[in-house]
Amino acid sequence: MYYIGIDIGGTGVQAGAVDNNGKILFRKECSTDVFGGFEKIMEDINQLVRNMLKENDIEFSEVNSIGCGIPGFINKEGQVTCVNLGWKEEDFIKILKSKFPEVNVYAENDATVAALAEAKVGSMEGCNVGVMYTLGTGVGGGIIINGKVFNGAHKMGSEIGHVIIDTNDYDCNCGNNGCLETFCSATAIIKYAKKLIEEGESSKILELAGNSIDNINAKNVFDAYRLNDRVAIETINRFKKYLAKAIAGMINTLDPEVISLGGGVSRAGDIILDGLDELVRKYIVFKNEKFADINIAVLGADAGIIGAAFLK
Repeated sequence: MYYIGIDIGGTGVQAGAVDNNGKILFRKECSTDVFGGFEKIMEDINQLVRNMLKENDIEFSEVNSIGCGIPGFINKEGQVTCVNLGWKEEDFIKILKSKFPEVNVYAENDATVAALAEAKVGSMEGCNVGVMYTLGTGVGGGIIINGKVFNGAHKMGSEIGHVIIDTNDYDCNCGNNGCLETFCSATAIIKYAKKLIEEGESSKILELAGNSIDNINAKNVFDAYRLNDRVAIETINRFKKYLAKAIAGMINTLDPEVISLGGGVSRAGDIILDGLDELVRKYIVFKNEKFADINIAVLGADAGIIGAAFLK
């Protein structure tokens, strides 16, 4: 049997046929027609999947299910709200079922889907309780318990990027102040480095950004860290302190076997993991006990398709 995974992004939609072992056998993609609206995107998904199956001589009788990873919130009624796509309580599951009456359909938040993929065939494979943080423009994540997505009684759980960790000098996009996202995302790294430079600190970060403060990105900061730049070191140490606090809180709450770090920021995994265990241990309750293995996610961009395919 084939499992179809669909990864819906702000610029593109990717579909893949996945086997029982989590291998993507075939894939196809199209652009995300944001201006065309919800119905247009849903019909594009319909055509994308059907064309992929036709091109690879796959019948719907050979398809177990279709799952979607969505860059937004899906409630208990299957309605999706996604700011980036301009969706507000759209009847996603209802419309998806109407497009694919041949099979069962499922949907979850894209970060949760990525966590499921890592739990099935990636960095959290084989563990009973795993947590993934996706450190990108924002901070997302997913909690997987006994191989299944955990998202709470009202499907509002696993929003681990919006745990309030401290007060900050700017508000989160969600409207609250102090969310983990405002301390441990690429955006947060950039904002803090810029703040220090604007306050008069000299830094190699600016040189790496072509001497334009507006061009600073998270990679510039990590690259400058490798050059022993003081601003970069302060910025990354602050990032790691708050990440350690968040991870410790998760350990104190769930005691997972594995915590995996994904997203674009995790490409600097050697820097992030260096000394992180020691920082986490400072904040956990039982300081002498073994706690979760902290590692870097391994599936990259494929996690969206693989995780969506395994939804049920």
